[in-house]
Amino acid sequence: MNEEYQIIIADDHQIVIDGLKSILKDTAFKVAAEALNGQHAMDIVQSNPMQFQGIITDISMPLLSGTDLCRMVKQSYPHLKVLILSMYSSPPIVREAIACEADGFMIKSAGKEELLTALHKIFNHSTYYSDAILPIIYSEIQKEKKQKENMALLTDRELEILRLIVREYTSEEIAKKLFISKKTVDNHRTHLLEKTGSRSTIGLVKFALKNGLE
Repeated sequence: MNEEYQIIIADDHQIVIDGLKSILKDTAFKVAAEALNGQHAMDIVQSNPMQFQGIITDISMPLLSGTDLCRMVKQSYPHLKVLILSMYSSPPIVREAIACEADGFMIKSAGKEELLTALHKIFNHSTYYSDAILPIIYSEIQKEKKQKENMALLTDRELEILRLIVREYTSEEIAKKLFISKKTVDNHRTHLLEKTGSRSTIGLVKFALKNGLE
């Protein structure tokens, strides 16, 4: 790789920034700017967006998180590559990274070689998600697949009742609206809980919203 890439590093710990700068020294990835919070990083991008080709950002920062920074960058400056770093690899954090369309996600405990591999991949029109989180991604895909299968099992009446539950109708109100008995509504609720794998009304609402049912 002969081309050089101008990188912004955003992390609320200066020691992390210094460590990344040391790793990237004498590589094709030149640290052109640094920021101690997400908002500062966004300000730098907006000041001259075409000067930079990528951002390495921590996921948890003051003023603007790494995922919010990534989302804003991808909306306004899609040419910029974004590699997110995190101390943690919990499913919610991985989901955030995927949802904001980050080009890569790495755990901070990874070494120099993995960082350089990630950067080379994302700057060659690919993506890089650390091996450590691949099982989480697979698990999320399987969970989404299962939810879609569960959604397909719901009858038209159950879907109708689920929509009303999302709108905070009580069983009595649903019964009156649909001209059925409260006992019938409660039976449908029980079936909905079983079919969606939910344990409560809140679980049903989450299931419905996740599957675009409002």
